[in-house]
Amino acid sequence: MASAASRIKLQPIEPTKPIGNATIPSTSRPGKALPFRLGTRGSPLALAQTRELMGRLIAAHGLDADAIEIITIKTSGDLILNVPLSEAGGKGLFTKELDHALLQGDIDAAVHSAKDLPTVLPEAIEIAGYLPREDVRDAWISPHAPHPLGLAPGSVVGTASLRRGAMVKRLRPDLKISLLRGNVETRLAKVAKGEAAATLLALAGLKRLGLEASVTAVLDVQEFVPAAGQGAIAIAMRRDDDGVRALLAPVLHAQTAVALAAERAFLRVLDGSCKTPIGANARVEAGQVALHAIVLKPDGSQFFETAASAPLDEAALLGEAIGQELAAQIPADFFDA
Repeated sequence: MASAASRIKLQPIEPTKPIGNATIPSTSRPGKALPFRLGTRGSPLALAQTRELMGRLIAAHGLDADAIEIITIKTSGDLILNVPLSEAGGKGLFTKELDHALLQGDIDAAVHSAKDLPTVLPEAIEIAGYLPREDVRDAWISPHAPHPLGLAPGSVVGTASLRRGAMVKRLRPDLKISLLRGNVETRLAKVAKGEAAATLLALAGLKRLGLEASVTAVLDVQEFVPAAGQGAIAIAMRRDDDGVRALLAPVLHAQTAVALAAERAFLRVLDGSCKTPIGANARVEAGQVALHAIVLKPDGSQFFETAASAPLDEAALLGEAIGQELAAQIPADFFDA
């Protein structure tokens, strides 16, 4: 596919500008100033990601540690562990309670794994930006084989991701995919106990938890295309809260925002969710953003993929163009079981 740059013109992306010595914004509660409140899920990984943001804010503004408060919020996705997310309601299961707290003024910003965010947010909420992205690749964890190709015929691979399951089946149609939910440590423990011969997890999460030693192999992004947003920490805020915007600005990463603009635009075109096996990996290099995208049949038996590049200020255009190209190729019954 040729560059999408010549097709549609986007408005240039405004660069993030440092703001100097910002002050902690006050809450919406009149007359009562509180620490800056970061909302997050309570899993070890979610807390590690929120502490990363907290540390960056403290360093950027010279704050005391008690100037920022972390508030944990249990989400529907944390409570539903016995069915795939695709059957339980999709990505919004990990965000709606945080959205509610944000809109109610109970928190000032919400910290998310970017790949958990729905493509459409509530009207009064926006993504302020992203921290610098970690490694986007998937990690293979197995005591039995160094790669999916090495597993014994008929072995069980545990995962909660339709994308990962479809990509495993693309390589090895004989392997069985079983549901493996829970936080990172829980999934690793289940594989260690033999509940599955292998699993796949985001390398970024394992690194942030100090669990990189558990990785058997790191999978190539061409063979296992990452989920859109994988490895990125997103910060959501109320759309009209300029004080929060100013506080966050110095720690946000412009290149990650460009990559995510392409990936999320691609998802929006295809209505990408936990119900759809989709991979999207954007890279920023030499003044261009390059996007590799794939859509798979759930059993891995068929897939469509493409890649293209465009100027940085047309990242969202690139994602839309690739999404439209693949959407035109996909049969109506493609995602049927």
